Amino acid sequence: MSRDAVKTLFHPYASGVLDAPKAGEKVLFLGAEPGYALPDGFEAELVAVQGFRPLFLRLQAAHVAAEPQLPEDTYAHALVLCGKHKGENEARIASALMHVAPGGMIVIAGSKEDGVQPLRKKLEKLGVEAGSMPKYHGLAIWFQRPVAPEALVAAFAAPPVRVEGRFSAAPGMFSHDRVDAGSLLLADRLPTDFNGNAADFGAGWGYLSAMLAERSPMVNRIDLYEADFDSLEQARANLAGSRVDTRFFWHDVAAETIKDRYELVIMNPPFHEGHAAEPGLGQAFIRQAATVLKGGGRLLLVANRGLPYEPVLAELFRESGEVCRNARYKVLWAKK
Repeated sequence: MSRDAVKTLFHPYASGVLDAPKAGEKVLFLGAEPGYALPDGFEAELVAVQGFRPLFLRLQAAHVAAEPQLPEDTYAHALVLCGKHKGENEARIASALMHVAPGGMIVIAGSKEDGVQPLRKKLEKLGVEAGSMPKYHGLAIWFQRPVAPEALVAAFAAPPVRVEGRFSAAPGMFSHDRVDAGSLLLADRLPTDFNGNAADFGAGWGYLSAMLAERSPMVNRIDLYEADFDSLEQARANLAGSRVDTRFFWHDVAAETIKDRYELVIMNPPFHEGHAAEPGLGQAFIRQAATVLKGGGRLLLVANRGLPYEPVLAELFRESGEVCRNARYKVLWAKK
């Protein structure tokens, strides 16, 4: 089922409040998701951008041509669909301002949970004359791209953050401004003598892979699997100086098959789908690990203490147990 916010985004055109983009024009769709129908008269070419692999695959299944990163071009208008990350939403608005022609319409929509109301207030404080209308439990906002957008771009741009003085990450990425406490706990328990091929599931911007490369300098290769395209590209940059052989896969670990086989899998698996907790995601990561580990291979993972991963580990692995825990997290192990 599609999010209502997708329908909210197109409602100003469907209701006739905004003129539909014409044939021959290009309209940028940032944060694109499936589940929309183009309103009557909306004849422009829609350039959909979605870097989250599961949503990208759903767009493809709906026969929508999508890109994981914004193609450099100038667009007549832009649509911005908000998500759960404030920094990512603001970065999308900044991108729209930089890539839409002067006078072009920028339309933003989201739900209350997406923080769309604070975005409207911020635009007002910045002196932007914006229209708005509520629909489908969300809010659509629109304004024209000014001739000189530099001040607005600066107000909304989300520059990369330096983490521990050596890594870079950007708003919208998991734990973009610090190393996640769960990953820290797992990093201290990574092996120091591993010399085979390893996979990092849900690698994010590359912290655990970097720590494995440091702790086990004889590791043969580390393959990073990550569903967020921008996070994966950031991981590539963060590991550029590593002497360990690394490969990078834009991949939905929970749904797409992995053909390679490994002696070690490490992971801090996600357990949220949108705003809702979904332990099934982590369980799917564990099932994938069980399929790619060679006989005798090991899995090391960190999870919130309350997540029910032990029964799945016991079902799929010859041996399993707990390495350690603290007030919030536990590190689990399993052997194939």
